[in-house]
Amino acid sequence: MCQNLPPSTIRRVFKEIKVLQKSPPEGTRLHNGENETLNEVIVEMDGPAGTPYEGGAFRIKLVIGPDYPQAPPKGYFQTRIYHPNVSAGGDICVNTLKKDWKESHTLSYILAVVRCLLIEPNPESALNDEAGKLFMESYDEFADRARLMTGVHASRRSKAARDGGSACELEEVSDVGNRVALTGRNGKAGQPVKSKTAGKKPKVQSTAVRKQKENKKKSMKRL
Repeated sequence: MCQNLPPSTIRRVFKEIKVLQKSPPEGTRLHNGENETLNEVIVEMDGPAGTPYEGGAFRIKLVIGPDYPQAPPKGYFQTRIYHPNVSAGGDICVNTLKKDWKESHTLSYILAVVRCLLIEPNPESALNDEAGKLFMESYDEFADRARLMTGVHASRRSKAARDGGSACELEEVSDVGNRVALTGRNGKAGQPVKSKTAGKKPKVQSTAVRKQKENKKKSMKRL
């Protein structure tokens, strides 16, 4: 359950996980069913409002080593993100996990710092050089790309597609037809979109017309 962790580290991590469960940092929660060992702590972090990451849910993993808390854990984004301080492989570059580490720092504190990094990136110590350069040269272009990446990899919709079905299946929910659309023509969520023929009575032929057609058929047979 706790490979290579000394008893003192196990007690420390166990205590900190309890704190994370009861009072996690804003927008952060333990990922249910994926924290079976104390070697790794996996959380889900919401993208802060007002940032290109708003609307996204990012999985973050903290790897605990046997020398914790004398040495910091290693942090990774498991969800792809376009950020100057996160490498293509998900490594997080933040001073708290390096030269500014203190034994008094906790897992909750680390996650709070990572959230601050989403709000205010530090392009001067970039792991993703392209993102760092774009951030400095044109924030609007950077934000557009980060927002696009968030929509593709971190949005609730894309997560549902990965967990429960294909993106095409989810798109069908909003198709026009007799389905219950996410947004109907009347602008109300969850309202069914009615077809043009809905509620109309089928045309019924009159008795006279029906008899006229039958007589015509009989005449044709005689010929």
